[in-house]
Amino acid sequence: MRLLGTHIPTYILAAVLLGGWGSLASAADKPNVLFIAIDDLNDWVGPLGGHPQVKTPHLDRLAARGTTFTNAHCQSPLCNPSRTSLLTGLRPTTTGVYALAPWFRTAEKFRDTPTVFQWFKKHGYVTLTGGKVFHDPYPPRLDRKDDGPEVDVWGTPGGFTPRPKAKFVQTPDNIALMDWGVFPETDEDCFDYDVATWAVDRLKNPPKGPFFLAVGLRHPHVPCYAPQKWFELYPEATLELPPVKADDRDDLPRFASYLHWKLPEPRLKWLQDAKQWKPLVRAYLASVSFVDAQVGRVLDALAAAGLEKNTVVVLWSDHGWHLGEKGITGKNTLWERSTRVPLIFAGPGVTRGAKCGRPVELLDIYPTLADLCGLPANPANEGLSLVPQLKDAKAARDRPAVTTHNPGNHAVRTERWRYIRYADGSEELYDHSADPHEWTNLAADPRYADRKKELARWLPATSAKPLPGSAGRLLTYENGVPVWEGQPIRPDDPFPEK
Repeated sequence: MRLLGTHIPTYILAAVLLGGWGSLASAADKPNVLFIAIDDLNDWVGPLGGHPQVKTPHLDRLAARGTTFTNAHCQSPLCNPSRTSLLTGLRPTTTGVYALAPWFRTAEKFRDTPTVFQWFKKHGYVTLTGGKVFHDPYPPRLDRKDDGPEVDVWGTPGGFTPRPKAKFVQTPDNIALMDWGVFPETDEDCFDYDVATWAVDRLKNPPKGPFFLAVGLRHPHVPCYAPQKWFELYPEATLELPPVKADDRDDLPRFASYLHWKLPEPRLKWLQDAKQWKPLVRAYLASVSFVDAQVGRVLDALAAAGLEKNTVVVLWSDHGWHLGEKGITGKNTLWERSTRVPLIFAGPGVTRGAKCGRPVELLDIYPTLADLCGLPANPANEGLSLVPQLKDAKAARDRPAVTTHNPGNHAVRTERWRYIRYADGSEELYDHSADPHEWTNLAADPRYADRKKELARWLPATSAKPLPGSAGRLLTYENGVPVWEGQPIRPDDPFPEK
């Protein structure tokens, strides 16, 4: 068949007639995916402005060539359930994964659930992962019945930077694993440097055909260690601490404390008494700048390999982290500091230098990547594609973001409001237009009854029971009694101050 005197193969003509040249090009040249996961990174990054002194030049430049979601939230403020949700496209209330264990594949129901890795592999991609992307440790090499291994190429697992011979901070026995300080001497001595090096090497020698490369970086997860040069970015004498309110917990329901009961992170009171609040904040910021530098190394390699124009980059964190707000450190809460996360997309199909304030979820990453890469949607995904917002940051969003922590505890986040309901029915409500620090709980004010009712309709209708073997940060509510790690909490038990 000929058109304008030039021979056109029949399959090309069919592509043009049915979908245009763009469809043919996308089928022949799918974009790669660079999938960057960061552990425990809250909104203390330049694109989100969560801390006024933070220095993250490489995240800044990624944001400059892409779209930053300024109101993005995790599905759970804990590693395993958050990562399980993101990778499977299913909510914790669907999987029953609420705690640090088990891995979701241990449940027969989810043995053949395709993760985003398998979905891309099924559609012609080579999949590679290094560092912490799945929850620790690397999952067993269980083969799915229909699609084979979890990932084509397993890179370096990374891990925690080896600890010094002696701790820097003598924390109480119940938080003995916590530490922060200048260590080790060089970036090259940190495992995250090794993970970034592995990713750089893969980009220098990429696989044939489209690839899905996942890079999991562990900083700023505790212990907060980083070499001296990163601490020097934040002189202690001029360091700004996050704003806190002394009586912030006075208007909270008691159940709010149960989510962060006997956890291995120090409370603000102990940090203040031990004069360790500022050193911890400084160490966290140093760790953030260190991990930003590793992101920069990977982005530099992507550009040097000539892959930048045809690679979708998505950078995300699994949940936030408190640095004294609400009287605590760590995650495991349904407040803004714990649920809000960095989420940045860049590459083909993404508007440059845009910021979107619509409430979005990490659950949306899976369907968004499939959409950007021209793959069929996985009908089981519970998230929504963000492509409309990546084209136009002001595009409408049909629903709020919902975060779950342990069965029956949920937060609903809109552009203006945060509504929390706990397993015992107690509530919190915050108006972010007037109260960005969530210092004033409005839930008991009758003027907001209709607002709570409106927000409550987004709460999950049902919550799957925790999978057998669930353990690690697990709180359940049984016969009207909160049970922390198998031990009932008495009404007169004081909230731990250490």
